[in-house]
Amino acid sequence: MSRRIGYSAFPTLFLCFIEEEKICEVKYAVVDLETTGGNTSEGKITEIAIYIHDGEKIIDEFNSLINPEKDIPPFITSLTGISNKMVADAPKFYEVAKEIVEKTKDCLIVAHNSDFDYNFLKHEFKSLGYTYRRDSLCTVELSRILIPGKESYSLGKLCKDLGIEINGRHRAAGDARATVNLLEMMLDHPDWMDVSNENLTFDTYHKSIHKQLPKEIIDDLPEETGVYYFFNKKNELIYIGKSKNIRKRIMQHLSDRTTNRAIKKAREVSNISFELTGSELVALLYESAEIKKHKPIYNVAQRRTKMFFGIFQDMDEHGYVTFYIEALNENSADPVTTTFSKKEAERILERMMERYKLCQKLCGFQKTDSACFSYHLKNCNGACIQNEPVEVYNKRAEKAMRYFSYGIDNMLLLDKGRSDGELAVIQIEKGVYKGFGFADTSFRSSVEELISQVKPFQDNKDVNKIIRGFLRKKKNNLERVRY
Repeated sequence: MSRRIGYSAFPTLFLCFIEEEKICEVKYAVVDLETTGGNTSEGKITEIAIYIHDGEKIIDEFNSLINPEKDIPPFITSLTGISNKMVADAPKFYEVAKEIVEKTKDCLIVAHNSDFDYNFLKHEFKSLGYTYRRDSLCTVELSRILIPGKESYSLGKLCKDLGIEINGRHRAAGDARATVNLLEMMLDHPDWMDVSNENLTFDTYHKSIHKQLPKEIIDDLPEETGVYYFFNKKNELIYIGKSKNIRKRIMQHLSDRTTNRAIKKAREVSNISFELTGSELVALLYESAEIKKHKPIYNVAQRRTKMFFGIFQDMDEHGYVTFYIEALNENSADPVTTTFSKKEAERILERMMERYKLCQKLCGFQKTDSACFSYHLKNCNGACIQNEPVEVYNKRAEKAMRYFSYGIDNMLLLDKGRSDGELAVIQIEKGVYKGFGFADTSFRSSVEELISQVKPFQDNKDVNKIIRGFLRKKKNNLERVRY
């Protein structure tokens, strides 16, 4: 059966590559790597296999053990069978790098979980001072669409289900050859061209796709964390975004064909700028602030800026903590949190009341001289009629306040900065976000010096949500400094 090669969405690029770019007919470089670990910042490649496929058959191949120049952890040896002794005399990555570049030239990288294999390859090349870029396809994503309904899409289980034999599981050549067989199965699918179009990940400049952008702009996009800006041909700011990998996210935008709005936005982009932040949290906070400041037409969320109502905390004559909602003005006390509307404030306070079993009366939802309605429903322990000890009720009220105020009254959140020797600093004071800045790591031991580097930014519901959400992440790598 004749297999389909090429992509209907960009026929000049893939069926017969445009002459200016001097790229031959599409080829696939099916890649699999074995490594010392799953993290590119610490792991190194121990084995690589590459099969070059022209859409009909394998036309070239390369596979080799690689000396990672570090010890292979025992659990990795147990999984792959690759030991320190086996790689001792193997070539180091720099010794095979040129051949990898030449073998994969003008190819689409194909891998089962291409993010892992492709990013590892890029990282190894980066350590040599070389920028390695190829467009890529992921057979995990493709198989989920073209071969739906499978219990698992891990390579081993999927191949077993499809009757594809793997000669050497968790070895590069065995897994890569199985991925070739999987690719060939999908190449025969009638929807292959459409699905592969939609799931192609661009990482290189193509004049036929990025014609409104100079090649230098695409080439200079960093693979770092920060905020990026899209401008149209009139130099009007039309979109602001953030990403842990600015280049990857922008390339996704420019090739997005999922909606008419996405297509229209991609076509309008005529210039791009960016600001690195190092810290993902700072990128989130800065993006939110910039969207509110500039209100780009393609940013729908987070465009509102002014808060109109606040939830405030007080204490009644019996010593019980109370909450109330009030419109904000220049004479307002410090609110526990702020919202766009009174109704939104009521919803938030109602959730807190339910979660922490707070009294309706003490939360301002019921005016009565006797017990609140929730007490009769046994959802209030009687603080409204002084039946619950003050210290017991207030302990729960304090928990509710911590929900609003990030958990600590005064703290600095320290994260990685834009370069070595720099810290990102986020300040929260009296439960209110004050802003962020960047400080030299030598300031780490001085709260005053760190605070002096913080630039003021407005607190609001979106910021509150961003910070609380980030703090709840198990792996946020933030250092907390109380003061």
